[in-house]
Amino acid sequence: MRIRVLLLACLLGAVIANAQRHKVNINTETPEGQMLQQIGQEEDAAKKLALMEQFATQHPKHEAAVWVYELMVPAYTKAGQFDKAMDAGEKLLALDPADAQGAHEGLKAAEAKKDPDAVKKWAVLTSDAARKVVQSKKGEDEDEEEFKQKVDFAKQVDVYTEYSLYAMALQTTDPAKRAELAETLAGRNPNSQYLPQVVPHLFTAYIQSGQGPKAVALAEKADASGQANEEMLLALAGSYRSEKKAPEKVLAYTAKTIQMISAAQKPQGVSDADWEKRKVVITGRANFIAGATHFAQNKFADADMVLRAALPGIKDDQQMTAEALFYLGVSNYRLGEKGETERIKDALAFSQQCANIAGPFQAPARSNVKAIRSRYRVQ
Repeated sequence: MRIRVLLLACLLGAVIANAQRHKVNINTETPEGQMLQQIGQEEDAAKKLALMEQFATQHPKHEAAVWVYELMVPAYTKAGQFDKAMDAGEKLLALDPADAQGAHEGLKAAEAKKDPDAVKKWAVLTSDAARKVVQSKKGEDEDEEEFKQKVDFAKQVDVYTEYSLYAMALQTTDPAKRAELAETLAGRNPNSQYLPQVVPHLFTAYIQSGQGPKAVALAEKADASGQANEEMLLALAGSYRSEKKAPEKVLAYTAKTIQMISAAQKPQGVSDADWEKRKVVITGRANFIAGATHFAQNKFADADMVLRAALPGIKDDQQMTAEALFYLGVSNYRLGEKGETERIKDALAFSQQCANIAGPFQAPARSNVKAIRSRYRVQ
Protein backbone atom coordinates (compact mmCIF):
# COMPACT_ATOMS: atom_id res chain seq x y z
CA MET A 1 0.00 0.00 0.00
CA ARG A 2 2.75 2.46 0.94
CA ILE A 3 4.71 1.65 -2.22
CA ARG A 4 1.60 2.24 -4.30
CA VAL A 5 0.99 5.60 -2.66
CA LEU A 6 4.61 6.65 -3.20
CA LEU A 7 4.38 5.61 -6.85
CA LEU A 8 1.16 7.57 -7.26
CA ALA A 9 2.79 10.62 -5.69
CA CYS A 10 5.76 10.31 -8.05
CA LEU A 11 3.48 10.06 -11.09
CA LEU A 12 1.52 13.11 -9.98
CA GLY A 13 4.75 14.98 -9.37
CA ALA A 14 6.04 14.14 -12.83
CA VAL A 15 2.88 15.47 -14.47
CA ILE A 16 2.97 18.63 -12.39
CA ALA A 17 6.60 19.26 -13.21
CA ASN A 18 6.12 18.95 -16.94
CA ALA A 19 2.65 20.35 -17.67
CA GLN A 20 1.54 23.93 -18.08
CA ARG A 21 -2.23 24.15 -18.16
CA HIS A 22 -2.96 27.78 -18.94
CA LYS A 23 -1.51 29.34 -22.05
CA VAL A 24 -0.78 33.03 -22.13
CA ASN A 25 -0.27 35.40 -25.05
CA ILE A 26 2.19 38.11 -24.12
CA ASN A 27 1.83 41.47 -25.79
CA THR A 28 5.03 43.29 -24.91
CA GLU A 29 3.60 46.55 -26.19
CA THR A 30 1.40 46.80 -23.08
CA PRO A 31 2.52 47.32 -19.47
CA GLU A 32 0.81 44.05 -18.50
CA GLY A 33 2.61 42.16 -21.27
CA GLN A 34 5.94 43.62 -20.26
CA MET A 35 5.39 42.51 -16.67
CA LEU A 36 4.39 39.03 -17.83
CA GLN A 37 7.53 38.83 -19.94
CA GLN A 38 9.59 39.88 -16.96
CA ILE A 39 7.95 37.18 -14.84
CA GLY A 40 8.77 34.57 -17.44
CA GLN A 41 12.39 35.65 -17.73
CA GLU A 42 13.17 36.18 -14.04
CA GLU A 43 15.34 33.36 -12.64
CA ASP A 44 15.55 34.45 -9.00
CA ALA A 45 12.67 32.70 -7.20
CA ALA A 46 12.02 35.47 -4.66
CA LYS A 47 12.06 38.22 -7.28
CA LYS A 48 9.86 36.16 -9.60
CA LEU A 49 7.31 35.63 -6.83
CA ALA A 50 7.34 39.34 -5.98
CA LEU A 51 6.59 40.16 -9.62
CA MET A 52 3.71 37.68 -9.68
CA GLU A 53 2.26 39.20 -6.51
CA GLN A 54 2.51 42.64 -8.10
CA PHE A 55 0.74 41.48 -11.26
CA ALA A 56 -2.03 39.70 -9.31
CA THR A 57 -2.62 42.82 -7.22
CA GLN A 58 -2.61 45.27 -10.12
CA HIS A 59 -4.34 43.13 -12.75
CA PRO A 60 -6.61 40.60 -11.00
CA LYS A 61 -9.04 40.49 -13.95
CA HIS A 62 -6.47 40.17 -16.70
CA GLU A 63 -6.82 37.02 -18.82
CA ALA A 64 -3.28 36.03 -17.78
CA ALA A 65 -4.12 36.14 -14.06
CA VAL A 66 -5.01 32.44 -14.10
CA TRP A 67 -1.54 31.66 -15.51
CA VAL A 68 0.08 33.76 -12.80
CA TYR A 69 -1.86 32.00 -10.03
CA GLU A 70 -0.87 28.68 -11.57
CA LEU A 71 2.77 29.63 -11.00
CA MET A 72 2.20 31.21 -7.59
CA VAL A 73 0.77 28.17 -5.80
CA PRO A 74 3.85 25.91 -6.11
CA ALA A 75 6.16 28.91 -5.69
CA TYR A 76 4.59 29.82 -2.35
CA THR A 77 4.66 26.18 -1.23
CA LYS A 78 8.34 25.87 -2.11
CA ALA A 79 9.00 29.04 -0.11
CA GLY A 80 7.15 27.60 2.90
CA GLN A 81 4.35 30.16 2.67
CA PHE A 82 1.55 27.63 2.84
CA ASP A 83 -1.33 29.98 3.67
CA LYS A 84 -0.45 32.19 0.69
CA ALA A 85 -0.19 29.09 -1.51
CA MET A 86 -3.71 28.04 -0.53
CA ASP A 87 -5.06 31.56 -0.97
CA ALA A 88 -3.61 31.67 -4.48
CA GLY A 89 -5.03 28.21 -5.10
CA GLU A 90 -8.53 29.39 -4.22
CA LYS A 91 -8.19 32.30 -6.63
CA LEU A 92 -6.97 29.90 -9.30
CA LEU A 93 -9.96 27.60 -8.80
CA ALA A 94 -12.31 30.56 -8.90
CA LEU A 95 -11.04 31.21 -12.43
CA ASP A 96 -10.75 27.54 -13.43
CA PRO A 97 -12.83 25.23 -11.19
CA ALA A 98 -11.63 22.16 -13.12
CA ASP A 99 -7.91 22.75 -12.57
CA ALA A 100 -7.24 19.44 -10.82
CA GLN A 101 -3.48 19.98 -10.90
CA GLY A 102 -3.69 23.41 -9.30
CA ALA A 103 -6.07 22.06 -6.66
CA HIS A 104 -3.68 19.19 -5.97
CA GLU A 105 -0.89 21.71 -5.40
CA GLY A 106 -3.15 23.53 -2.92
CA LEU A 107 -3.72 20.23 -1.14
CA LYS A 108 0.03 19.63 -0.96
CA ALA A 109 0.40 23.05 0.71
CA ALA A 110 -2.24 22.06 3.29
CA GLU A 111 -0.40 18.80 3.92
CA ALA A 112 2.91 20.60 4.30
CA LYS A 113 1.31 22.88 6.88
CA LYS A 114 0.05 19.75 8.72
CA ASP A 115 -3.30 21.45 9.26
CA PRO A 116 -6.19 18.92 9.50
CA ASP A 117 -8.84 21.56 8.76
CA ALA A 118 -6.96 22.74 5.69
CA VAL A 119 -6.37 19.19 4.47
CA LYS A 120 -10.07 18.40 4.85
CA LYS A 121 -11.02 21.55 2.94
CA TRP A 122 -8.50 21.04 0.15
CA ALA A 123 -9.16 17.33 -0.21
CA VAL A 124 -12.78 18.20 -1.02
CA LEU A 125 -11.83 21.09 -3.34
CA THR A 126 -9.31 18.90 -5.14
CA SER A 127 -11.69 15.97 -5.45
CA ASP A 128 -14.38 18.26 -6.84
CA ALA A 129 -11.97 19.69 -9.42
CA ALA A 130 -10.77 16.23 -10.43
CA ARG A 131 -14.32 14.94 -10.84
CA LYS A 132 -15.18 17.90 -13.05
CA VAL A 133 -12.36 16.83 -15.36
CA VAL A 134 -13.46 13.20 -15.35
CA GLN A 135 -17.02 14.21 -16.20
CA SER A 136 -15.97 16.66 -18.93
CA LYS A 137 -16.14 16.09 -22.67
CA LYS A 138 -13.21 16.40 -25.04
CA GLY A 139 -12.99 19.77 -26.68
CA GLU A 140 -13.16 20.07 -30.44
CA ASP A 141 -9.58 21.32 -30.66
CA GLU A 142 -8.28 18.92 -27.98
CA ASP A 143 -6.02 16.02 -28.88
CA GLU A 144 -7.52 12.61 -28.01
CA GLU A 145 -4.38 11.33 -26.27
CA GLU A 146 -3.87 14.54 -24.29
CA PHE A 147 -7.49 14.46 -23.16
CA LYS A 148 -7.12 10.83 -22.04
CA GLN A 149 -3.98 11.69 -20.08
CA LYS A 150 -5.76 14.63 -18.45
CA VAL A 151 -8.67 12.42 -17.36
CA ASP A 152 -6.34 9.67 -16.13
CA PHE A 153 -4.39 12.22 -14.13
CA ALA A 154 -7.61 13.59 -12.61
CA LYS A 155 -8.62 10.08 -11.52
CA GLN A 156 -5.25 9.64 -9.81
CA VAL A 157 -5.67 12.98 -8.08
CA ASP A 158 -9.10 11.99 -6.80
CA VAL A 159 -7.68 8.79 -5.30
CA TYR A 160 -4.86 10.81 -3.78
CA THR A 161 -7.36 13.04 -1.95
CA GLU A 162 -8.65 9.91 -0.19
CA TYR A 163 -5.15 8.98 0.86
CA SER A 164 -4.53 12.54 2.07
CA LEU A 165 -7.60 12.41 4.35
CA TYR A 166 -6.58 8.98 5.62
CA ALA A 167 -2.97 9.98 6.29
CA MET A 168 -3.93 13.18 8.12
CA ALA A 169 -6.51 11.25 10.20
CA LEU A 170 -3.68 9.03 11.42
CA GLN A 171 -1.35 11.95 12.10
CA THR A 172 -3.61 14.29 14.05
CA THR A 173 -3.82 13.85 17.81
CA ASP A 174 -7.16 15.65 18.18
CA PRO A 175 -9.85 12.93 18.25
CA ALA A 176 -12.57 15.31 17.04
CA LYS A 177 -10.43 16.36 14.04
CA ARG A 178 -9.57 12.72 13.35
CA ALA A 179 -13.26 11.89 13.30
CA GLU A 180 -14.03 14.76 10.90
CA LEU A 181 -11.33 13.65 8.48
CA ALA A 182 -12.50 10.03 8.51
CA GLU A 183 -16.12 11.09 8.08
CA THR A 184 -15.13 13.27 5.13
CA LEU A 185 -13.34 10.30 3.56
CA ALA A 186 -16.42 8.10 4.00
CA GLY A 187 -18.63 10.83 2.57
CA ARG A 188 -16.46 11.32 -0.51
CA ASN A 189 -16.16 7.62 -1.29
CA PRO A 190 -17.87 4.97 0.87
CA ASN A 191 -15.90 2.35 -1.08
CA SER A 192 -12.49 3.94 -0.65
CA GLN A 193 -9.61 1.49 -0.32
CA TYR A 194 -8.44 3.52 2.70
CA LEU A 195 -11.71 3.42 4.62
CA PRO A 196 -11.27 -0.05 6.20
CA GLN A 197 -7.89 1.10 7.50
CA VAL A 198 -9.30 4.25 9.07
CA VAL A 199 -12.44 2.72 10.65
CA PRO A 200 -10.69 1.54 13.86
CA HIS A 201 -9.15 5.00 14.26
CA LEU A 202 -12.52 6.64 13.68
CA PHE A 203 -14.08 4.39 16.31
CA THR A 204 -11.37 5.35 18.81
CA ALA A 205 -11.81 9.02 17.93
CA TYR A 206 -15.54 8.81 18.62
CA ILE A 207 -14.87 7.20 22.00
CA GLN A 208 -12.20 9.74 22.93
CA SER A 209 -14.35 12.70 21.89
CA GLY A 210 -17.39 11.46 23.82
CA GLN A 211 -19.46 10.50 20.78
CA GLY A 212 -20.61 7.14 22.11
CA PRO A 213 -23.71 6.70 19.91
CA LYS A 214 -21.63 7.32 16.78
CA ALA A 215 -19.05 4.81 17.99
CA VAL A 216 -21.71 2.15 18.50
CA ALA A 217 -23.31 2.85 15.11
CA LEU A 218 -19.91 2.57 13.44
CA ALA A 219 -19.20 -0.66 15.32
CA GLU A 220 -22.49 -2.15 14.10
CA LYS A 221 -21.62 -1.33 10.49
CA ALA A 222 -18.12 -2.72 10.92
CA ASP A 223 -19.46 -5.93 12.47
CA ALA A 224 -21.95 -6.35 9.63
CA SER A 225 -19.11 -6.09 7.10
CA GLY A 226 -16.75 -8.31 9.08
CA GLN A 227 -14.39 -5.42 9.91
CA ALA A 228 -15.06 -5.00 13.65
CA ASN A 229 -12.18 -5.37 16.07
CA GLU A 230 -12.28 -6.40 19.72
CA GLU A 231 -12.94 -2.89 21.06
CA MET A 232 -15.89 -2.46 18.70
CA LEU A 233 -17.41 -5.76 19.77
CA LEU A 234 -17.00 -4.79 23.42
CA ALA A 235 -18.69 -1.45 22.70
CA LEU A 236 -21.63 -3.27 21.13
CA ALA A 237 -21.87 -5.66 24.07
CA GLY A 238 -21.73 -2.76 26.52
CA SER A 239 -24.34 -0.82 24.57
CA TYR A 240 -26.84 -3.67 24.60
CA ARG A 241 -26.14 -4.28 28.27
CA SER A 242 -26.75 -0.63 29.21
CA GLU A 243 -30.01 -0.63 27.27
CA LYS A 244 -31.08 -3.75 29.20
CA LYS A 245 -32.36 -5.49 26.11
CA ALA A 246 -31.41 -8.51 24.02
CA PRO A 247 -29.15 -10.20 26.62
CA GLU A 248 -28.50 -12.94 24.09
CA LYS A 249 -26.78 -10.35 21.88
CA VAL A 250 -24.66 -9.19 24.80
CA LEU A 251 -23.47 -12.75 25.40
CA ALA A 252 -22.92 -13.33 21.69
CA TYR A 253 -20.74 -10.23 21.36
CA THR A 254 -18.70 -11.03 24.45
CA ALA A 255 -18.15 -14.60 23.27
CA LYS A 256 -17.11 -13.31 19.84
CA THR A 257 -14.72 -10.85 21.49
CA ILE A 258 -13.01 -13.56 23.51
CA GLN A 259 -12.77 -15.82 20.48
CA MET A 260 -11.31 -13.01 18.35
CA ILE A 261 -8.64 -11.95 20.85
CA SER A 262 -7.70 -15.57 21.53
CA ALA A 263 -7.08 -16.20 17.84
CA ALA A 264 -5.41 -12.86 17.10
CA GLN A 265 -1.76 -12.70 16.12
CA LYS A 266 0.61 -10.39 17.97
CA PRO A 267 1.13 -7.23 15.91
CA GLN A 268 4.63 -6.45 14.72
CA GLY A 269 6.48 -4.15 17.10
CA VAL A 270 4.44 -5.10 20.18
CA SER A 271 6.30 -6.87 22.97
CA ASP A 272 5.17 -10.27 24.22
CA ALA A 273 4.42 -8.78 27.64
CA ASP A 274 2.29 -5.96 26.25
CA TRP A 275 0.43 -8.31 23.94
CA GLU A 276 -0.32 -10.75 26.74
CA LYS A 277 -1.55 -7.90 28.94
CA ARG A 278 -3.86 -6.70 26.18
CA LYS A 279 -5.32 -10.17 25.75
CA VAL A 280 -5.94 -10.46 29.49
CA VAL A 281 -7.60 -7.02 29.65
CA ILE A 282 -9.85 -7.59 26.62
CA THR A 283 -10.85 -11.04 27.88
CA GLY A 284 -11.45 -9.67 31.37
CA ARG A 285 -13.74 -6.90 30.18
CA ALA A 286 -15.68 -9.27 27.95
CA ASN A 287 -16.13 -11.69 30.85
CA PHE A 288 -17.21 -8.84 33.12
CA ILE A 289 -19.97 -7.77 30.72
CA ALA A 290 -21.08 -11.37 30.27
CA GLY A 291 -21.00 -12.03 34.01
CA ALA A 292 -23.01 -8.89 34.78
CA THR A 293 -25.56 -10.00 32.19
CA HIS A 294 -25.86 -13.46 33.79
CA PHE A 295 -26.29 -11.78 37.19
CA ALA A 296 -29.12 -9.58 35.87
CA GLN A 297 -30.84 -12.79 34.71
CA ASN A 298 -30.42 -14.38 38.16
CA LYS A 299 -28.14 -17.01 36.64
CA PHE A 300 -25.88 -16.94 39.66
CA ALA A 301 -23.74 -19.99 38.90
CA ASP A 302 -22.90 -18.66 35.45
CA ALA A 303 -22.29 -15.18 36.85
CA ASP A 304 -19.93 -16.59 39.50
CA MET A 305 -17.89 -18.60 37.00
CA VAL A 306 -17.51 -15.80 34.44
CA LEU A 307 -16.90 -12.96 36.90
CA ARG A 308 -14.15 -14.91 38.65
CA ALA A 309 -12.47 -15.27 35.27
CA ALA A 310 -12.89 -11.52 34.68
CA LEU A 311 -11.06 -10.31 37.80
CA PRO A 312 -7.45 -10.56 36.53
CA GLY A 313 -8.27 -8.51 33.46
CA ILE A 314 -10.15 -5.70 35.23
CA LYS A 315 -7.92 -5.29 38.29
CA ASP A 316 -6.69 -1.88 37.09
CA ASP A 317 -10.26 -0.54 36.96
CA GLN A 318 -11.40 -0.10 40.56
CA GLN A 319 -15.04 0.62 39.84
CA MET A 320 -15.43 -2.30 37.45
CA THR A 321 -13.68 -4.52 40.02
CA ALA A 322 -15.99 -3.28 42.78
CA GLU A 323 -19.05 -4.05 40.69
CA ALA A 324 -17.77 -7.52 39.82
CA LEU A 325 -16.99 -8.24 43.49
CA PHE A 326 -20.44 -7.11 44.55
CA TYR A 327 -22.11 -9.42 42.02
CA LEU A 328 -19.83 -12.25 43.09
CA GLY A 329 -20.75 -11.72 46.72
CA VAL A 330 -24.48 -11.75 46.00
CA SER A 331 -24.24 -14.68 43.57
CA ASN A 332 -22.40 -16.87 46.05
CA TYR A 333 -24.80 -15.88 48.82
CA ARG A 334 -27.80 -16.87 46.65
CA LEU A 335 -26.17 -20.17 45.76
CA GLY A 336 -25.40 -20.74 49.44
CA GLU A 337 -29.04 -20.16 50.30
CA LYS A 338 -29.97 -22.89 47.83
CA GLY A 339 -27.84 -25.47 49.61
CA GLU A 340 -24.28 -24.87 48.44
CA THR A 341 -23.29 -23.77 51.94
CA GLU A 342 -19.56 -23.80 51.17
CA ARG A 343 -20.17 -20.70 49.06
CA ILE A 344 -21.10 -18.55 52.06
CA LYS A 345 -17.44 -17.97 52.93
CA ASP A 346 -16.81 -16.82 49.36
CA ALA A 347 -19.85 -14.57 49.55
CA LEU A 348 -18.39 -12.94 52.65
CA ALA A 349 -14.88 -12.65 51.19
CA PHE A 350 -16.05 -11.04 47.95
CA SER A 351 -18.36 -8.66 49.82
CA GLN A 352 -15.55 -7.63 52.17
CA GLN A 353 -13.25 -6.88 49.23
CA CYS A 354 -15.98 -4.80 47.62
CA ALA A 355 -16.64 -2.94 50.89
CA ASN A 356 -13.01 -1.75 50.87
CA ILE A 357 -13.39 0.08 47.54
CA ALA A 358 -14.89 3.57 47.63
CA GLY A 359 -17.80 4.01 45.26
CA PRO A 360 -21.49 3.23 44.76
CA PHE A 361 -21.12 -0.46 45.72
CA GLN A 362 -19.28 0.17 48.99
CA ALA A 363 -22.30 0.87 51.21
CA PRO A 364 -24.47 -2.04 50.00
CA ALA A 365 -21.45 -4.35 50.22
CA ARG A 366 -20.94 -3.36 53.88
CA SER A 367 -24.60 -4.07 54.56
CA ASN A 368 -24.21 -7.49 52.94
CA VAL A 369 -21.16 -8.24 55.11
CA LYS A 370 -23.18 -7.52 58.25
CA ALA A 371 -26.11 -9.59 57.03
CA ILE A 372 -23.96 -12.62 56.16
CA ARG A 373 -22.12 -12.51 59.49
CA SER A 374 -25.36 -12.15 61.40
CA ARG A 375 -27.15 -15.00 59.68
CA TYR A 376 -24.36 -17.51 59.27
CA ARG A 377 -22.10 -16.57 62.17
CA VAL A 378 -18.98 -16.45 59.99
CA GLN A 379 -16.06 -14.04 60.16
